[in-house]
Parts: sequence; structure tokens; C-alpha cells
Amino acid sequence: MTMAYLAQPEQQQKLEWLDGGTFSVLLDTHATEGQLTVGRFDVSKGEAPPFHLHTREDEVFLLLKGTALVWAGEEEHELREGGIAYLPRNIPHSYRITSDRADLLMIATPGGIEGMFRHAGRDLNTRRPDGFEIPKSLLKQASELYGGVIVGPPR
Repeated sequence: MTMAYLAQPEQQQKLEWLDGGTFSVLLDTHATEGQLTVGRFDVSKGEAPPFHLHTREDEVFLLLKGTALVWAGEEEHELREGGIAYLPRNIPHSYRITSDRADLLMIATPGGIEGMFRHAGRDLNTRRPDGFEIPKSLLKQASELYGGVIVGPPR
């Protein structure tokens, strides 16, 4: 890497994501020369992505606040505040938030997965269309474009 990258909160892209939650792009593939993506979810109880896998990235989730159930393959685990999960590529996984709110840090390597969030999510700097939601078809399309495979419904 030839230069460090610094971004204040107001410089980080914030996207509306599943179930009205948000995903902030803290570091993207451009800032890290493709090495990694770092993002942060602010989500509410019940938020759960489809059961899926990534063919390109390994993921790490650090639960900063809240509680969640995490599935890796067919194994179910409870993740508490401060808990961390490593999810290697090609392993189906998902989570469901079980606390009222959760603050979840995601690190993916190599970088690039933020493109999926940008493709399906809505930048909070744009006007919100009435009744906005992310249709399953758009989530599936975004996932496939960035090497993801949806293997089942949310758990």
C-alpha cells in the first residue's frame, strides 16, 4: 500500500439496508487497494439476511453491541456483545439479530463486497422513494454480481 487512508464519519457512505437497518462503508476496495472491506451494520431485532455463501471473500463479524444467532453450515451459535465470528468463503452462513438493536462490524477479505451493498442498498444522501424496500430479486442479483450465492431463506 502506498498511502494510508483516513475517513471521518461524515465521509463514510451510509446505505439503507435490509429491514430498515443501515450499512456504513468504512473502508472499501479502493481505499485498501483491494485488500479488504470494512463495514458497520446498525440493525434492529429480527434483521436476517438470506442463508448464503461468498465465493470470493472470507468474512469476520464482530458484534459490538447486541446479541445474535449465527449459522455457519448447519451449526447454530449464539453471539453476544463483544463476540466474533470468522466465516470462510464457500461456507453457507447467516445471522438473526435477537436484541432490540445491534451494532455489527464486518471485515471481508479481499475487498469488493461493498459493491453488493451499494448495488442493492440505498445511499442515505439520496431521496427515499415512498415505500422503499430491497426486493428479493435485487438482493439476489447484487449477490450474484459480487460472487455470492443465496442458498436459502433467512433463518
